[in-house]
Amino acid sequence: MNLSEIIKKNNNKIYNPYIIAEAGVNHEGKMDIAIDLINQAADGGANAIKFQTYKADKIASKKSPYYWDLKSENTKSQYLLFKKYDKFWKKEYEKLYKQCVKKNIEFISTPFDLQSAKFLNEMVSTFKISSSDITNKILIDYICDFNKPILLSTGASNLNEIYQAVNWIHKKNVPLGLLHCILNYPTKNSNANLGMIKGLKNKFPELTIGYSDHTMPGNMDNLLYSSLLGAKIIEKHFTHNKLLNGNDHYHAMDVNDLKVLRKKLYNLKLLVGSFNKKSIITEKRSRLNARRSIYASKIIKKGELISLKNIIAKRPGAGISPSKIDKIIGKKTTKLIKKDELIIYKKLK
Repeated sequence: MNLSEIIKKNNNKIYNPYIIAEAGVNHEGKMDIAIDLINQAADGGANAIKFQTYKADKIASKKSPYYWDLKSENTKSQYLLFKKYDKFWKKEYEKLYKQCVKKNIEFISTPFDLQSAKFLNEMVSTFKISSSDITNKILIDYICDFNKPILLSTGASNLNEIYQAVNWIHKKNVPLGLLHCILNYPTKNSNANLGMIKGLKNKFPELTIGYSDHTMPGNMDNLLYSSLLGAKIIEKHFTHNKLLNGNDHYHAMDVNDLKVLRKKLYNLKLLVGSFNKKSIITEKRSRLNARRSIYASKIIKKGELISLKNIIAKRPGAGISPSKIDKIIGKKTTKLIKKDELIIYKKLK
């Protein structure tokens, strides 16, 4: 199942979340690294790998201030940071798309301008729109006209801004999914607010809801918790080397983290199981032997009336259930019943 089907289906049934390895521009403009990121994401069990497509002069003015942790990324201008990594364009993304097809992993790239959206349309089944563009009606309207599902991040957004963007997209009859996101790099656990996943689901029950994570990878449990709260799509930055300085390496997961996440999500799926409460087949023996039946608490003579004074509920549950007590109280015995003998209907009238 690809991302567009996940968004269109919006099935409340628990399944393994769709994992997007957000490579962004962690390839640093080098094709060999980008190819390696695709290979590692596929080997680690990601459903998709996502890049970011932009040109610095189309996304930020030269005086755009930074909003990230300077200890990990010391570039103080958005423009200068974007300029470092805007080396790839249509030709390069076509190569990456072909490698994704080869590795059987879905290709996604976030367009940050109309031109990149136009050529990416030839390669993607779903458009991802970043949190930063949730109020960019120009870009949203343009992407809607391709009539493909949209996955929209909601970082640093208030509810009225989310409703506004949702309405723009719904007016175009385009399938939509939303990602809870906190636009801090990195995001402290105390600021992750995973409860907002549930909040988005309550406000937009008709939409597929997911989570775009910027916390430090750690043991990957934050993403596990997001799944328990209903995230059907999980997006996290992905790197080939977490020790690299700058950009999005320092808060990204690597292939080993990805494998850990996949294993934990698989185990979680086993633990969650069914939402329909019922006795399961492995409980058959327990159901029989741990339940109770009605027994004689003393000798009951032939013709004596059954009452609470001469019966008791004991294990196992192979006879008349105490839930049927009202049906046997007041009935006469047709034979003598010994103490601790199972009461059966054949001995009653």
